[in-house]
Amino acid sequence: MANKLINQMGLPKSIANVFAARNITTAKEALSLTEFELMEVLDVSLADVTSAIARISEITCPPYQTALTLMEQRVQKEHMGGHLPTRLKGLDNALCGGIPFGVLTELVGPAGIGKTQLCLKLALLASLPTAYGGLGGRVIYIDVESKFSSKRMIEMGSKSFPDVFHTKGMAQEMAGRILVLQPASLSEFTKSLQQLKISLLQNQVKLLIIDSMAALISGEYGQGPARQHLLGWHISSIKSLAEFSRIPVVVTNQVRSQTRDEACQYSFQGQSREKAVEDHTGYDSHLVAALGIHWAHAVTIRLVLDSKSGKRFIKLAKSPISPPLAFPFNITSSGISLLNDDGIELTGPEINSIHCQGHSDIINFDGERFQ
Repeated sequence: MANKLINQMGLPKSIANVFAARNITTAKEALSLTEFELMEVLDVSLADVTSAIARISEITCPPYQTALTLMEQRVQKEHMGGHLPTRLKGLDNALCGGIPFGVLTELVGPAGIGKTQLCLKLALLASLPTAYGGLGGRVIYIDVESKFSSKRMIEMGSKSFPDVFHTKGMAQEMAGRILVLQPASLSEFTKSLQQLKISLLQNQVKLLIIDSMAALISGEYGQGPARQHLLGWHISSIKSLAEFSRIPVVVTNQVRSQTRDEACQYSFQGQSREKAVEDHTGYDSHLVAALGIHWAHAVTIRLVLDSKSGKRFIKLAKSPISPPLAFPFNITSSGISLLNDDGIELTGPEINSIHCQGHSDIINFDGERFQ
């Protein structure tokens, strides 16, 4: 609304012409100046300026809404938008149905924790016939690190949905719905991204998975402005794909070691600078998502997968519709399985902390692996 043209707002023609003559054409340009600045620039009276600004503000500013109206709109949007159920009951309940359509969902955690396992299960569920609770569509799976395993997916399917996979030809039909891309470089991925919008429509795609975005960026760029600029472009493109196609988009993110400055940066995490520096010396306590704060703001749902005290957890660390919850899980032949559907509500920095006890293959700050 800020870019709405002033000449389309029904102002008196004499005042509208003055705005145009002074090259003030949009609401944003007009509202960026004070009334006295506008009097000087436009050379009109205060009464004329006040009347014009009141009209521009009325049209540009959205009307007030009650909390009830917003809630009803959200319920309607969720109903119309839809979800991809994960078949993890507690997580689906917390997300009001599953992985939401039209937004970015991020899976972040150390190597070997189960991110790709969950991606394979989601691809399987999206390609599953609707009669069995799936989306009955195609999946585009961008496999950056060549971790996609057809054998593992079929194992998951046969254990989870034996009736479907024992039907002659069904396993082959579902496997044929999953389109796997393996870009060899970031530039190749960028080209694929530019062509995906057409593919999503032509192929009736119901799910887009990128596993993993961090591997692409870390492979060719270090930290700094160049990386942030490039990452910003990709964030915008991927979000646009999600909103345009109204399908779930799932992206995995790796972890890296936290710098001393980052460990002390966020006062809202409830610990002092001295305590943060002290904790930084502990190996298991200073891992963060590899793609940084700009990426974190872009995702709507963040699921942190980590391991602590010999147990694996899926933590719903970011969601507009759920409190922070942690669900213990294990990995079986049928995929990821929750040990408790109730979830554990967490507070403070613990919900965003990433532990890797028992996992040593971690991305450090420079994008290299260390043992």
